[in-house]
Amino acid sequence: MVVAQCGQSIDARIATASGHSHYINGPEGLAHLHRLRALVDAVVVGVGTVLADDPQLTVRLVAGPNPARVVIDPSGRLTRTARLLADDGVRRLVITRSDTTLDLAAGIDVVKITATDGQLAPADVLAILAERGYRRILIEGGSNTISRFLAAGCLDRLHVMIAPMIIGAGPSSVSLAPINRVDEAIRAPMRAHILGDEVLLDCDLSAQRIGVGIAKKSR
Repeated sequence: MVVAQCGQSIDARIATASGHSHYINGPEGLAHLHRLRALVDAVVVGVGTVLADDPQLTVRLVAGPNPARVVIDPSGRLTRTARLLADDGVRRLVITRSDTTLDLAAGIDVVKITATDGQLAPADVLAILAERGYRRILIEGGSNTISRFLAAGCLDRLHVMIAPMIIGAGPSSVSLAPINRVDEAIRAPMRAHILGDEVLLDCDLSAQRIGVGIAKKSR
């Protein structure tokens, strides 16, 4: 089960043009994100999100267990000081290219895989996690990572948390290859939920989901 979550403004912006994003979503939206973390086995982010936001990826706003923290870092840009690499008893996993050298502290699981055009295929990332027994996965960001998993047909659900603001310019929550006709668009049946002054869209992408293997039952 793979769920992606993005928080955005009404006009689908995830940050201003200068890159400022703390915080577009309010308390209810952030609490929902932390509840998602508490329900999954592993949370996945791209290295760009780590460098920009330095997230902790914990469940500090709700009760529940912290998930394993996974970083997709093809080029070895991750630094030892990233907060999500803190040695707090939670498993930490970095997935990188087979030819990349990383300088990280002991205890961090580094997995090297073959890249295509310098990128790591979402299906390969999920297969690695399945091999390690992770059955419920949260793809948390950023926009490029979520977009790649969506384009690859590797999401069961997409949660879009919409905040009551219009930013007007800046990066968008999802960016895919252009299409010529509206009927070529990805169709996603959805349900809307009101969380305080925000709206959560729970989009069902299971019809386009591509299987990548079965996770081990024991851990």
